[in-house]
Amino acid sequence: MSIATPNDPKMPLPALVLGAGGLVPFFALATGIALFPEPNLSYFLGWLTQYGALIVSFVGALQWGLAMRMPQADGGEQWAAFGWSVCPALVAWVALQLPQYEGVYLLAALFVVCLLMDWRFARRHALPAWFMRLRVALTTGAVLSLGIAGWVLAGHGGHH
Repeated sequence: MSIATPNDPKMPLPALVLGAGGLVPFFALATGIALFPEPNLSYFLGWLTQYGALIVSFVGALQWGLAMRMPQADGGEQWAAFGWSVCPALVAWVALQLPQYEGVYLLAALFVVCLLMDWRFARRHALPAWFMRLRVALTTGAVLSLGIAGWVLAGHGGHH
């Protein structure tokens, strides 16, 4: 078993396959919303926001895993990394309590914030080069799917 180094550009196949597989529900639900909005919009949108909340919670938890592997980090940096890692789950929970048309936008914004936080973390710590390439691609897919849902919602009066 080899350990990836920060300069290693080769993405592990499991990370690529499982990451791309995680986009399938996003794309399937966004397609369902776009092509079959009535009478299914509320169902598809509910499933999409619930799935988005689960995935963004997972994305936030990546920081927890990364922080555990850096015992040399000072106390403030550990508080920041561990503290941030629980924020996406809390915000995603709030998104699920909002009306769907607001929750979908909050989740899309949260995915972008998570990406920015990971970018900040990656600049400060030695992460494999492939990590941020994968994060950008997966975030783009998730945000695009949520954006399609928001666009369809806007065309249907926005309140579902």
